[in-house]
Amino acid sequence: MHHTVLDFDVTTGLRFHPVEIILSMLLKLATVTILGPPPLAVIIFEVLLNSTSMFNHGNIYISGKIDRILRCLIVTPDMHRCHHSLILEERNSNFGFNLPWWDRLLGTYCDQPQNGHEQMQIGIETFRNSKYLHLQWLLIQPFVSKEYN
Repeated sequence: MHHTVLDFDVTTGLRFHPVEIILSMLLKLATVTILGPPPLAVIIFEVLLNSTSMFNHGNIYISGKIDRILRCLIVTPDMHRCHHSLILEERNSNFGFNLPWWDRLLGTYCDQPQNGHEQMQIGIETFRNSKYLHLQWLLIQPFVSKEYN
């Protein structure tokens, strides 16, 4: 569901399949149970996690000069937007959404989309058809063939 959107904005950072949300919650609960961090640490983690997700999925303009500086510290919207590209090579890049170093370290960093940010198309080819952007299709998406036609 997260990668099917055709417009990249703050809501993209909140769009996940209910099964993914449940599995993620179970994993987090197990981790918290095993490690036993203070409740305040868990709250701070969740606030930072969700805040950075909303920031780097935000449809905001940051000048190129400032963006290059910020990319040394955090994942910026322009940096992460490449990960949502319709072009497979770009989609298989910039996986991080808070710390930028992992993509550089693991060779998955993409500096700019090949068509530029203004001409870049996001989403998944199958979901360019608006029929598949309705809730019922999004909910069954993980359980059916990749080719719906």
